[in-house]
Amino acid sequence: MHTAVQERRKFGPLGWNIPYEFNTSDHYATVQFLQNHLDDLDPKRGIQWSTVRYMIGEVQYGGRVTDDYDKHLLNTFAAVWFHEQMFNDSFCFYTGYIIPQFKTTKEVMDAIDTLPLTDTPEVFGLHMNADITYQTNSATAILDTILNIQPKDAGGGSGETRESVVFRQAHEMLVKLPPDYVAHEVRTRLVKMGLLNSLNIFLKQEIARMQKVITLVRITLTDLKLAIEGTIIMSENLRDALDNLFDAKVPSLWRKVSWESSTIGFWFTELVERNAQLSHWIYEGRPTCFWMTGFFNPQGFLTAMRQEVTRMHKGWALDTVTLHNEVLKQFKEDISTSPTEGVYVHGLFLDGAAWDRRNSRLIESQPKVLFVPLPVVHVFAINSTAPKDPSLYVCPVYKKPCRTDLTYITPLWLKTNQKPSHWTMRGVALLCDIK
Repeated sequence: MHTAVQERRKFGPLGWNIPYEFNTSDHYATVQFLQNHLDDLDPKRGIQWSTVRYMIGEVQYGGRVTDDYDKHLLNTFAAVWFHEQMFNDSFCFYTGYIIPQFKTTKEVMDAIDTLPLTDTPEVFGLHMNADITYQTNSATAILDTILNIQPKDAGGGSGETRESVVFRQAHEMLVKLPPDYVAHEVRTRLVKMGLLNSLNIFLKQEIARMQKVITLVRITLTDLKLAIEGTIIMSENLRDALDNLFDAKVPSLWRKVSWESSTIGFWFTELVERNAQLSHWIYEGRPTCFWMTGFFNPQGFLTAMRQEVTRMHKGWALDTVTLHNEVLKQFKEDISTSPTEGVYVHGLFLDGAAWDRRNSRLIESQPKVLFVPLPVVHVFAINSTAPKDPSLYVCPVYKKPCRTDLTYITPLWLKTNQKPSHWTMRGVALLCDIK
C-alpha cells in the first residue's frame, strides 16, 4: 500500500488530486501500530479489521490528506486490501503480486526477484492509459522549463521581431473580440424574462463578469499596440502581456479575472464561446441545453436550478432539496426541448473510464483514448436528503484537468456493473475542459 500511494503521485490528478509528501515515517508508524495491534490481540475475536482500516485510511496516512476525494481513495485502498480474505492463497494485489508465504529470507528475496522491473499503472489500480498521461505531463513540464529559460530579448536575425508578431496578434484579437454588453439593453431583457427568477439573477452576474473580462482584454490589447508603436510607456503589465502573448500563453492579469488555460489560442476561443452562450441566453431566450464549462460559477448555476425547482413545488424547502442526475442517450445536437424540471448539461468528458451509451453505464477505457465525451446529462433536484444508491459511482466533476477544490463543481452519480471502488481506484472523474 505504501508503494501504491507513493507511485500514484507521478500520474498527476489521475493518481492524487494533491501530491502529498507520504514518506517512510508514515510506513514505520503504520507497521508499529499493526505490531502493537497484533501483540494485544484476543485470539477469539481475531483481527479488528475496521480498526486497522480506520487507523490506516484516516489516521496514519489519512492524517496528511486534505482533499475529500483523496481521503475516499485512501479508505477504498484500505477496504479493498485489508480484510480476512487477504490470507487466502487466491488473494493478490494484482496478477502476479501476491503476499509470499515463505519462512526463509532467501525465499522472500527470490520471490522479489521474480517481480517485473517496471510496474504497470494497473498495479496501483489505474488503467494502462495512465502511462500516456504520465509521459505527456513529463514532456509538457520539460518543454515549459525550456520555454521559461529562453532569452526574452530579440536576436539579430532578419526575421520578424517579437514586437511586430505581438502587434499583429493583438490587432487580430481586437477584431475578433466580442462587443460590449449595453447595460440598459441587458436590464430590459432581464425584466422581460423575469428579473427575480433564480437563473436570470445568475445570468446577470455572469454577464457582469464577462463584461469585466472583455473590457480588460480590450484595454490591454489597445495599450499594447500603442506601447509597441512608442506612443505610451511600456508598463510592467504590458511587458508581461507582450512576453506571454509571444509565448502563446495567457497574460497574468487576464488569468486573474478569468480562467486557467494552457495556451492563449484555447483561452481566446473559450472567451468567444462563453460569450456566445451568454449573449444567446440574454437576447434569444433560455438555451435548451447548457454548456456548464462556459460559466464562471457553475456551482451557482446548479444552486439557482435547485431554487427554481424548489419554488415550483409547494412545501419544499431548499435545505432538504438535493441534486440528482440521469445520463441520457442523446448528444447536444439531438436535444430540441428543455426538460420540465431541472436542466440539460453538455460538454462533460470522462477521464479514466469510457461510457457505454447503449446501457448508460461506465466501462473500461479503450487503449490510447484518454477522454470520452459524455452524452447530455439531465441534472434535477429531489426533495430528499437520504443517501443515494450505494451501487452508483459518485463521480466528481471538475472545471479543468487540475483537480483541486478551486476547480471542483459537484458530484454526479453514474451507473456501473462493477463495484464503485473499482472506479475510485481508477481515479475516474468528469472534466468540463480537457485542454
